[in-house]
Amino acid sequence: MKATSLYLFVAGCALLGACSSSSTPAGTTGASTSGSTITDASPSNAASSGTNASSPTISGGSGGSIVGSGTNTGTDVNTGSAGGSGSMSGSSLAAASDINAFAGTFATMDDPTFMLTAASSNMLEIQMGQLAAQKSTNADVKSFGQMMVQHHGRASQDWQAVATPLSISMPTTLMPVHQAMMDKVMNKSGKDFDEAYMDAMETAHKLDVAMFEVKSRGAQTPAVQSFATKSLPMLRSHGKMADELEKKVD
Repeated sequence: MKATSLYLFVAGCALLGACSSSSTPAGTTGASTSGSTITDASPSNAASSGTNASSPTISGGSGGSIVGSGTNTGTDVNTGSAGGSGSMSGSSLAAASDINAFAGTFATMDDPTFMLTAASSNMLEIQMGQLAAQKSTNADVKSFGQMMVQHHGRASQDWQAVATPLSISMPTTLMPVHQAMMDKVMNKSGKDFDEAYMDAMETAHKLDVAMFEVKSRGAQTPAVQSFATKSLPMLRSHGKMADELEKKVD
């Protein structure tokens, strides 16, 4: 509904990723770069980022109308390590919280960035789900939030199994792009909360599916590619549910 144009944009990002990912050999680990991403649904979770030359204007459910800007490096990552290289940081927090710029990083993100942003996205889904379970007066929205908490709790175990061998530590705070989404929801109440929450879930899952599709077609390490592929069915299922429920509460 509100995120229709976002769907078209992330689909384009996924197609671009399909072309660029084919040049990355499997079985190697990429150097840690800055970036950001979003969430998983049940058996696994994730999200991602990297750098991309440009990103057009999109209109997302939770983010409104956003204009991407040229080359960007994604988001700030202050915790965790990728490939033993320590912390990762983006060059601009402004770009980091810009969903349009964020989506423009999908095609060239490396595996460590994908994993870190997947963890951040997973935390977003859990934290927002907890809010929905507590604050929503809509039975369907409350149930959806509880499902997000349960599924992403299990997804953390799958994430850990892939991340540990790659020396990637679980971040403890949300990346800027995810924090910006949380900030738009957390202080709302009643019907306004339900609308904002479901808008955010619709947007987050469209972004997730696009990012995971890129990695499922060509990650730098087989384990990451398998993780992305395994996560996609539930991400798509959750996205469909979010779309349907968003239309009911809007």
